[in-house]
Amino acid sequence: MAVTGAKYRPEAPKLCGLCPRLVGFRELNQQKAPDWFNGAVPSFGDERGRLLIVGLAPGLNGANRTGRPFTGDYAGDLLYATLLKFGFAKGHYDARPDDGLQLIDCIISNSVRCVPPQNKPTPGEIATCGGYLRARVEALPNVSVMIALGRIAHDAALTALGERKSKFPFAHGAHHMLSNDLSLFDSFHCSRYNTNTRRLTPEMFHAVFAKARAALEQ
Repeated sequence: MAVTGAKYRPEAPKLCGLCPRLVGFRELNQQKAPDWFNGAVPSFGDERGRLLIVGLAPGLNGANRTGRPFTGDYAGDLLYATLLKFGFAKGHYDARPDDGLQLIDCIISNSVRCVPPQNKPTPGEIATCGGYLRARVEALPNVSVMIALGRIAHDAALTALGERKSKFPFAHGAHHMLSNDLSLFDSFHCSRYNTNTRRLTPEMFHAVFAKARAALEQ
């Protein structure tokens, strides 16, 4: 359940204290790797962009280490290569926050801003952090298309938008027209597990972004 009275802005403070379990995990990671980012990872991209990508949460050795969503782990390799392919990014992705990569007409955010143990946030943590996602969406004036990477991101996006989850079931490749004329596209998460097991292939992932690009060009 979301924290009553919490004040949400589009980005959580780096040392957000709303979720005790995540705070404890963060402090443990700070002891092990004090030079890592170890905090609530901010969104990345163009705040005037029309495309919002919603992920799950920072990866322990990826965004939690680097401080930029999907940067430093396998999921980022596929995601950023895809963004470059479809014109949503320019530059070179080198898995570092200072690699100079820029997003074009696109911004990336996460359902949960702090890394959870075993990459599994609890329902309460998702609900609590959902206030930041809602504030993030509300602060994006031009967003007309969203891509949810995985079921948790799909549900979090719908909740942030005030939509009924039962009305828009998650399915890879699905296109949902929401009540505010915003398009929501679903994809399996681009995790190493999903790609190694062929649950998600690069071609399947590219097909979702091709649909999103087409929707933006209409």
